[in-house]
Amino acid sequence: MTKTSVTVLGLGLMGGALAEALLRDGRTVTVWNRSRAKAEPLVAKGAVAAESAEAAVSASPLVIVCLSVYANAEEILGGAATGRTIVQLTNGTPRQARAMADRAAGLGARYVDGGIMAVPPMIGQPEALILYSGDQEAFEEHRETLAVLGRPQFLGADPGLAPLFDLALLDAMYGMFAGIQHAFALVRSEKVAATDFEPMATAWLTAMLGSLPEQAHAVEAGDFATTVSSVATSQMAFPGLIETSRDQGVDPGYLPAVQALLDRAVKEGHGEDGLARLITLLESP
Repeated sequence: MTKTSVTVLGLGLMGGALAEALLRDGRTVTVWNRSRAKAEPLVAKGAVAAESAEAAVSASPLVIVCLSVYANAEEILGGAATGRTIVQLTNGTPRQARAMADRAAGLGARYVDGGIMAVPPMIGQPEALILYSGDQEAFEEHRETLAVLGRPQFLGADPGLAPLFDLALLDAMYGMFAGIQHAFALVRSEKVAATDFEPMATAWLTAMLGSLPEQAHAVEAGDFATTVSSVATSQMAFPGLIETSRDQGVDPGYLPAVQALLDRAVKEGHGEDGLARLITLLESP
């Protein structure tokens, strides 16, 4: 059975990892990068270096784009895209994805947007999750090829869904990291090693993750009753967090923003609700 040939545009750390995974799977891989030097290691492994972006797009029915920003993709995707399936794995926003889908349609191409929930060394491994949305027929046609890169998950026909989920998952990650980094700074202000505090923090956060299903169900049901911890309880605790940060010579960081949200929730009459109520406030800034 003949394997689909693939073009990869953009050979940074992630683009290079994508191309290498496809080469290991025995695909014919055409590559292009503004800096041709980045293509040379892949050529040594069997890739074909295109002389131009247009030639690279013309070379394969499936074109994977992994550039720094969407604007670069807009610049290089021209008439050569006609009849091709474009899979955009450049980090971007839902608005940009929808605009790119319209542009691809105008060029006569099918469009699938994606979000890579992995780092380059994970590409080609089962633990690498890649989110996709857009033209479902094109996705299904190339699912086998895309599965070479990581576990593919299709979210729906709206091309904006993959970048939305991508950013939402990053949002959760960075929020968690902000909290633990601030906690490390607090204990280090008293010469406590972060490595000594980390096991306790890991156990505590792992236990608190158990509340995520409850919060998700609460906001979808519109039922914010709680027997655990109310908005008002957290509001009363936060001034102490901020004051301690300042006393210890630590930047309060994200804490004042959370305090403001808690204050607003109490002011609007939600003090007795569970913390999932804050989701609805964020939806109405």
